[in-house]
Amino acid sequence: MGRRCQYAGGDRRGVSAGGGDSERRPATVVAQAGRRPEWTHGIVNPPVYRASTCLFETLADLDRAIADPDAGLYYGRRGTPTQWALEAALTELEPGAAGTKLYPSGVAAISAALLSVLKTGDHLLMVDSVYEPTRLFCSRTLRDLGIETSYYDPTIGAGIADLIQPNTRAIFMESPGSLTFEVQDVPAIVAAAKARGIVTLIDNTWATPLLFAAIGHGVDLSVQSLTKFVVGHSDVLMGSVTAAPGVWERLRTTSYRLGQTVSADDAYLTLRGLRTLHARMERHGRSALEVARWLEAQPSVAQVLHPGLHTHPGHAIWQRDFHGASSLFAMILREGGRPETGPLVDGLKHFGMGFSFGGYESLILPVEPHTIRTATRWAADGPLVRLHIGLEDPGDLIADLEAGLLRYETALG
Repeated sequence: MGRRCQYAGGDRRGVSAGGGDSERRPATVVAQAGRRPEWTHGIVNPPVYRASTCLFETLADLDRAIADPDAGLYYGRRGTPTQWALEAALTELEPGAAGTKLYPSGVAAISAALLSVLKTGDHLLMVDSVYEPTRLFCSRTLRDLGIETSYYDPTIGAGIADLIQPNTRAIFMESPGSLTFEVQDVPAIVAAAKARGIVTLIDNTWATPLLFAAIGHGVDLSVQSLTKFVVGHSDVLMGSVTAAPGVWERLRTTSYRLGQTVSADDAYLTLRGLRTLHARMERHGRSALEVARWLEAQPSVAQVLHPGLHTHPGHAIWQRDFHGASSLFAMILREGGRPETGPLVDGLKHFGMGFSFGGYESLILPVEPHTIRTATRWAADGPLVRLHIGLEDPGDLIADLEAGLLRYETALG
């Protein structure tokens, strides 16, 4: 009988091949990808296969598995059809990708991606607008491993070539930045990196592959915090890294050696969220732009930082490279400070205040990016407030913000 928990159909490595289907548009891929018959057994969704031990009928079966552990079920840490279905679907969303690995959080995904391409003595170029936990991993863990990190201006574009050192092995991007929303010229940075044989990585959580096809733009490793848009319901922590062919084996090997794995239950919930991603991203994008345009016209708002607005400094690059708008952006208030921001955010009815984004519920978060920037200076006349626009009616959200801005103006006196 072979492996006792072996599925019908043989080698699972097909989930890592190809990446994308030119005959299907993204909305169809989101709905269909990863639903291989040998995993679903005639039902719509892959079951939740919880497993640690997998059993083998004969010694010959065991020896074949040891010789090729990625050919099928081997041990729970290498996954079951539940995890494989999610990996396969994420890979198909990135045309040209070779495979995807899953991690228990977005930070774990970023860490594994960096560790798969860096070693002691290497140099990393990291964008200055990066997610703060990524910065902490570089300044603490990578430093302790003897890996040097230099931060660069997110708007540098092709000028990144001037910062490359003889031992530079990787360039990390985040476009747009998740606090200050600078849009990077990814193709220009990728071209400079490829000319020197340097690996490129991007945190693509803001856009997802639906709005920005990172692998298709030449990026080697595309990271997502699936916790955000893919899960979409604020109830699962998970991350992923999707790899181009040249770095896939390094990522897979490193991830296995680090013991990175996710539960079948969490993979199931994430896969369920993925099925509605296309529809939700369209709604998020429309509503966010409606709210952002309204905020631009408010006298107490100095600037709205949304790449989809014509007034955004990175709008031209966003329009060239992206397929739509996301839910996350920020506003800069005209004056005042953090104490005056309290009346604005404390009394909101339709915005929760908390970390993360991408769920069905709207969120608001006062942030202070100047405390973490090192390569570039962040300065604004007033507080920076980040907003995630959820799936509520945008008219209700605008009315809520209007009342909040009135409280803010009152607090200013």
